[in-house]
Amino acid sequence: MTVWRKSSYSGEDKCVEVALGPAAKIRDTKDRTGGTLEISTRSWDAFLTDLCRPAPQDLRQV
Repeated sequence: MTVWRKSSYSGEDKCVEVALGPAAKIRDTKDRTGGTLEISTRSWDAFLTDLCRPAPQDLRQV
């Protein structure tokens, strides 16, 4: 059985859901039957690590 989770910070249907297992599965809550992106759990962990990393302070203004 696949257990889908979404962030507690998201709205009712304006976010993505993730199911973790041997692979990470990702889907849009607005279109749950529209398809699922499946990536390795290693890639999912790398994505979250990069997402949570503080932004560099020395970036030039564009």
